[in-house]
Amino acid sequence: MHIHGLQKLAMVDYPGKLAATVFTGGCDLRCPFCHNALLVTRLAETPEIPVQEVLDFLASRKGLLDGVVLTGGEPLLQPDAAEFLQAVRELGFAVKLDTNGCRPDLLKDLCRKGFLDYVAMDIKAGREHYPQVSGTPGLNMTLIDESIRFLITGSIPFEFRTTAVKGLHSKEDFHQIGPWIEGCPHYFIQNFTDNGEVLFPETFQAFHKEELEEFAEIVRPFVG
Repeated sequence: MHIHGLQKLAMVDYPGKLAATVFTGGCDLRCPFCHNALLVTRLAETPEIPVQEVLDFLASRKGLLDGVVLTGGEPLLQPDAAEFLQAVRELGFAVKLDTNGCRPDLLKDLCRKGFLDYVAMDIKAGREHYPQVSGTPGLNMTLIDESIRFLITGSIPFEFRTTAVKGLHSKEDFHQIGPWIEGCPHYFIQNFTDNGEVLFPETFQAFHKEELEEFAEIVRPFVG
């Protein structure tokens, strides 16, 4: 388990819960607007935190924190993610997973084992535009399809979310996203921000509020 970051108190990462956020290193996508470049292409700049150190910290916060968020990078690249989450569960914490949906087999396995309470999955773009926006030519879209279907038809609480980036996204993306995620209970559009750690800085811009509202209106009939 390659852990490269620990936020000891997060008030918004896990809906309705006070949580600690654990950041894993490495990702199988190369989204050019990624705001966690240190966890994707610059791991040498972020020292690893021993797993036991993280578990010891969590044990010290029993009764003070409600949950743990496992994020990245892409956490499902970690071969021992299940073992880590089992240990977190044994400490009594609820678990939220942030994922890009490229590993539906592991997503299903963690859900089947009862290690997840909530999943947040990124929807990078409209289906036809996905490989380009994710910076991953040749991306196997059937994997994304499988993760979407599994969450929509399953019993684990979840949300979908899209980071809207001027220069990458257009209204057509959201016309495609709506029918694709039809039936999901929660979908969020978050505006792009350059936090200084973007994979390709000074390339993209944020949308205006009115443009985001237009995107939301396109998807709204398919959500809820």
